[in-house]
Amino acid sequence: MNHNVQSVLMIRPAAFRSNDETAKNNYFQNKNFSLNNNIILKNALLEFDNLVSKIKDCGITVNVFNDNKKKDTPDAIFPNNWITFHRDKRIAIYPMYAKNRRSERNEDVFSFLEKNKIFINEIIDYSSAENNDLFLEGTGSMVFDRINKKAYCSISERTSEHLIYEFCNDFEYMPIVFNSFQTYQNKRKPIYHTNVMMCLANNYCVICLDAIDDKDEMKKVIESLKDDNKEIITISETQLKLFAGNMIELRQNKISFLFMSETAYLSLDKDQLERLSTHSNLVYSSVKTIEKYGGGSVRCMIAEIFN
Repeated sequence: MNHNVQSVLMIRPAAFRSNDETAKNNYFQNKNFSLNNNIILKNALLEFDNLVSKIKDCGITVNVFNDNKKKDTPDAIFPNNWITFHRDKRIAIYPMYAKNRRSERNEDVFSFLEKNKIFINEIIDYSSAENNDLFLEGTGSMVFDRINKKAYCSISERTSEHLIYEFCNDFEYMPIVFNSFQTYQNKRKPIYHTNVMMCLANNYCVICLDAIDDKDEMKKVIESLKDDNKEIITISETQLKLFAGNMIELRQNKISFLFMSETAYLSLDKDQLERLSTHSNLVYSSVKTIEKYGGGSVRCMIAEIFN
């Protein structure tokens, strides 16, 4: 969720394809390799460029960094997992579960941002936690309420509780920690990232409460949202699997825009759309290739910059 963002960072991929390392615990990824990697990349680039255009059309500045083929980074399109930006020009750098995602952490991005007059005062780097098999994947692992200084975090192989508390201590957030699950092959499996089961906006929250199996944990999350006067808009687990939780609110000149994929938009019913529309202008774009082979959607592609 956001105050007005100054701009966003998006990374145009050079090697997008399905990543075998992330598929181990990302049950959104499709394991059907019917297309060759060149066609997958070509389609992903079209989807990426269309989404960038739609965000720009809303008056939001998009800093597009072009990834290169020097490093093999199939998930570079999802920068929100390795970097977050904070209002005091501090940034955080995160430890990543998949070894082949770690080279996405790229200092060339900092030089690129400086050229665009986006400056960094301090870098807090948690990436050494990888040495202890502890992971925290940015705003995949944590869904921020930046106004009320809360971080909602669902525990998984990619989200270590120890690191949540370390981050929250450093950045003065209150951790709201819980467990969420999805049914995969008739078993309840931990959801790999918090941001696929919930989206926080200034005045509302889109969330799959059915994913929180523990009733006390569900009650804790609901009470926290109600304390902050958030309207709770629930989605089903079917809608969650269609990326309806993976949305992002961006505000520009006090106007709220809610960005989501076409897949997510088409999964929503009339009542949900009406409730969302009372708060935000709804903007959707097709990212079917990115969702199918990357296992992430629109929110994962955007890193908000506050500067």
